[in-house]
Amino acid sequence: MTATVAGAADVLMRDYMALEPGETVVITADTDSDPEVWQAIHRASLLADANSSVMLIPPLPYQGRLADPYLTPAVSAAALAADVWIDLTFPYLAGSELHDRAMEGGHIRYLLGADLNAGGLLRLFGRVDLDRYFAVHHAFDALVNDAEGKTVRITDSGGTDVSFTLGPRGFSKPRRADKPGTVLVPGQCTLFPEVESVKGRIEIGAIFHEYYTRLPAPMSLEVDGRIRAISGGGNEHTVADRALRRAGSDGNYGYVIHFTHGIHPTARVTGDSFIEDTRTQGNNAIGMGMPWWDPGGGENHPDAVLFMHTIDIDGQRVVEDGAIVGPESLVALAAELQPVV
Repeated sequence: MTATVAGAADVLMRDYMALEPGETVVITADTDSDPEVWQAIHRASLLADANSSVMLIPPLPYQGRLADPYLTPAVSAAALAADVWIDLTFPYLAGSELHDRAMEGGHIRYLLGADLNAGGLLRLFGRVDLDRYFAVHHAFDALVNDAEGKTVRITDSGGTDVSFTLGPRGFSKPRRADKPGTVLVPGQCTLFPEVESVKGRIEIGAIFHEYYTRLPAPMSLEVDGRIRAISGGGNEHTVADRALRRAGSDGNYGYVIHFTHGIHPTARVTGDSFIEDTRTQGNNAIGMGMPWWDPGGGENHPDAVLFMHTIDIDGQRVVEDGAIVGPESLVALAAELQPVV
């Protein structure tokens, strides 16, 4: 059977979000969100015998705490009354005071859907076997967790060469969102560094600063503990500079707080969706500033995108030019992760 957007929305809600009949779903979207996505999720929720509402707002100028002044009491009341909150705003509401309150309440399951569009919804949920996907995901996570305290080196053909010491895991990603908390769209595994240990040069081709964009010219980040300098990026340089200074302190740039490895078998780089581009096999979302998953922090989490990287962990090659090449058990699992059509 050919996958459809409606079918993908059903997988998202009934399977991944573990939606039960009678639960309350609130979908937050903005006027730049793809209406096909929030309409499909709304319909899928109703067909699952849930109570579903859509809160449509203007696009937020910033992510996180700086979004707080732009949220109305009606949006806040709706989100806090939800059992399942699907957030399709971009910039997104994770990191805002509202998100903090929702997580403190201990009953809401929140999905950071951000700029997911109809094509991305179809590919990320409709054309993948989630059980096989999470077998690879959790095996990669186990490899990273066992290497805490070891050195990771990430390189690419564009001149990236950055190393860091692996820190403790910041959060885990479950197969199903059947417990309260925040979940992300499947597709990427996260590596959390000891932030002061990150050193080297990172060449990026796209960035989410105040919006998501492919860069007209490559941008270089020089990192030695903190991000010390940025160069290039064409006419996006100024926006990136002010976003990174907001994400730091005292006018300085912040830290690199996560790297990722994209493993989704059907995700594509379209340039139109940060969520999908960063889940494409071999791509890397590099989070900077302060974690959106920690309370407070303001407009605190710009993300840069590195394409088709190579990863060495403790001197062993794990990913080469975007493809998993070791260890053998992980390679075997990754070989079974094929698109579903």
